[in-house]
Parts: sequence; structure tokens; C-alpha cells
Amino acid sequence: MLEQRLSSSVRETVRDARLPTGPPPRLSRRAWWFDVLVALALGITTVYYGIDNTNNVVVREIAPGVRYVVPRPAGPGGMALMVTLAIVASGALALRRRFPLTVLCVVTVAVLATPQSVMRLTFYAFVIAVYSAAVHSPYRVATLAALPVSVLMVGTSGNSVTPIIPNEYIALLILVPMAGAALGLRTWKLRTDEGRTRLSDLERQQAEALRRAVEHERARIARELHDVVTHNVSVMVIQAGAARKIMQTAPEQAGEALLAVEASGRAAMTELRHVMGLLTMADEGEETYGGGDLADTAAELAPQPGLDELDTLVGRVRNTGLPVELTVTGPPRPLPPGVELTAYRVVQETLTNTVKHASGATAAVTIEYSPERLRIEVTDTGGHPGAGAAAGNGRGLIGLRERLAVYDGTLNAGRRHTGGYRVEALIPLEAP
Repeated sequence: MLEQRLSSSVRETVRDARLPTGPPPRLSRRAWWFDVLVALALGITTVYYGIDNTNNVVVREIAPGVRYVVPRPAGPGGMALMVTLAIVASGALALRRRFPLTVLCVVTVAVLATPQSVMRLTFYAFVIAVYSAAVHSPYRVATLAALPVSVLMVGTSGNSVTPIIPNEYIALLILVPMAGAALGLRTWKLRTDEGRTRLSDLERQQAEALRRAVEHERARIARELHDVVTHNVSVMVIQAGAARKIMQTAPEQAGEALLAVEASGRAAMTELRHVMGLLTMADEGEETYGGGDLADTAAELAPQPGLDELDTLVGRVRNTGLPVELTVTGPPRPLPPGVELTAYRVVQETLTNTVKHASGATAAVTIEYSPERLRIEVTDTGGHPGAGAAAGNGRGLIGLRERLAVYDGTLNAGRRHTGGYRVEALIPLEAP
């Protein structure tokens, strides 16, 4: 059982060693040229060092009166060997970021193949290869296993007579890593500061986007309130005024007018519940309306008005005394709820303006379906301003243009040459 667990652990370790633990290194053109220049500079230096040390005999004094002759590779074969090792070890560094672990293995083999008398020929390339594997290799498990092995093999390949690192270079090799570490800390600090700056900018942008979204939502709710309140209240005012005038002489007609006021009030309350639902959370809505009757709940859950409710809208306007003709051309087809609501609001706002500003006129509503667009046209023949005309502020048409702009629609409004007013809205549609 224990052997099976060990075997399974070994298999998992080998499998994990072959899998990258991070993304592959991303090499820019500048980094590529830098690596090529490093490899070229080190290659030229080590080739010169190898040629200079060929056929030379170095005598080292290892003790007072005791000298040791260091053999060097001699002849053309020795020169070719050292030049080849220098070129292989240094040239491999050109790929140190793209294939860091492979470069480490190649340079390690070159170092071990280098004669002990000229170990410096490939040692400096080995230092760079070890650093590159530690920093750039995405295979962290394999790297952590290969680095100690490579360092141990190379570190034990020298001897006391021919050390890999000359004594005069020890201080340099200590100071260079310290300088590199200091540079790395400085770079890390700069990047951290840049990251904090970017994070602060992102937070400001998100706050600004949230503020704009809140403003857009407030504007949308304001448009809904304007359309709901203006239309229904205008109809209720006109019906209540008519009922007051004929209450004594025609009580039955006054009763019908009051029923129209009641219907308009109920319609206004239903639509207001929709708008208020945008401002309250689900739990708040249950707490507020939970005690209502089933009729209120059903009205609250009813969908937003669409083009199929234009007959009801036109009927309420007719009850105010404004003759309205509704015409639908083209085969009707289902539209997105937002487009349906926008088209309904166009007709509602325009008829409300007609009731307020063109008392005594007649109106016509045309809905035209086509494969490319939906066309809404509302016209009136002109009349005299009603009692609520002075309360207008021009926000109605502005709100309609904003609604239509959401769906790339356009609104054209203006006086007709034959008298009266005309409003035309065009909403692009996707082909059915």
C-alpha cells in the first residue's frame, strides 16, 4: 500500500513538472534584441578569452616555493573546442527568455564539458542562464528541481588550484547581485505606484460612470412620471370640469364624465405603481403592498402599456370631447417591450398636448408597420388652448426624443401648412 502511494506521488510529481504553472513568457521586440546583444557581447568576450588561453601554460604558486603548472588545451583541436563551447554557451542566451529551462540545460552541459583550467569560459553564461530560468520559466516545479542540480554539479566541478571564480572577482560578483536586487526593488516600487495610480483612476472612472448611470435612471423615471401624470391628470381635469358644468342640467352625462375621471385615475395609479417599482427593492415592495387586495396586486404585476392598448388610450381621449381616428397600416407584428412602450408614449404625449393646446380640434393617429421601421404619426386640425395649456414646459417632446434616441429613432414635430400640428416618430426595426 505504501509503495502504491509513493508510486502515485512520483507519477503526480512528474506529471506536474511537465505542466506550466503560469503563462508563457511574453517577449517584446526590445527584449529580444537585448538578449541577442547580451549573447553576442558575451560570445565575443569568451571567444577572445578562449583563443588567448590556448597553448598557454600558466604557473600558479600554491605555497611558498611550490608551484603548479596549469595545463591548457593545445593545438587547433583545443582552440576549436574552446571556441565551440564559448559559442554554444553564449549563443544559447539569445533564447533565455523564450526557452529558459532548455537554455539552462544546454549551458550546464557546456560548463561541465569545459576543461577545468578554463572554466570561466562558460561560467558567466551559466550565471545568466540560472537567473533567466529562475525568473522567466513557467515550469516552476521543473525549475525548482533543475536549479539546485545544475548549481551543485557546476559548483563541485572546480578545484582549489583552478577555481571557477578568480579571487579578484569575488567582490564584483557580490556587488552585482546587490545592485540587481536594488534595481529590482526600485522597479517593483515604481510598478506598485503605477498600479495604485491606475487603480485610483479606475475607481474614479467607475464612480463617474455610476453617477452618470444614476442621472440617466433619474431622467428615465422623470420621463415616465411626466408621461403618466401629464396625460392622466389632463384627462381628469377636463372630465371633472365638464362634469361640474353639466351636473345640474344633465346628471347622467355628468356621471359618465365622473366615471371617466375614475377610470383615468385608476390607469394613472397602475402606471405609477410601475414607475415606483423602479425605485423600491423587492422586499420593500412586498412590505408596502403586501396588505393590498388581489386587484391591486394584479394591477401592479400587469405589463407596461404597448401598442395593443392604443384603443383604450384613444377611448379615454375621446371621452374628453376630442374626436380621434386611429389607423393601423401594414401587418402588425410583435416588437420588443421597450419599443412598444416608446411608441405608446409618443401617442400618449402627443394626444395630451392636443387636448391641452388644441381644444375643439380633431386628431388622427396612424401606426405604420414596415419591415425596416415603425412609423407613428399624430396630427390635429388646430384649435384654441385649453385650461392646462399654460402649465406646459416643453419637457414632453424633449423626453420623447430621448426615448427614441435609445432605439436610434427620430422625432419630427411642427405646425402643418393647412393648420394644426403634426408629430412623426420613426423607429428602425430588425427585419422579421
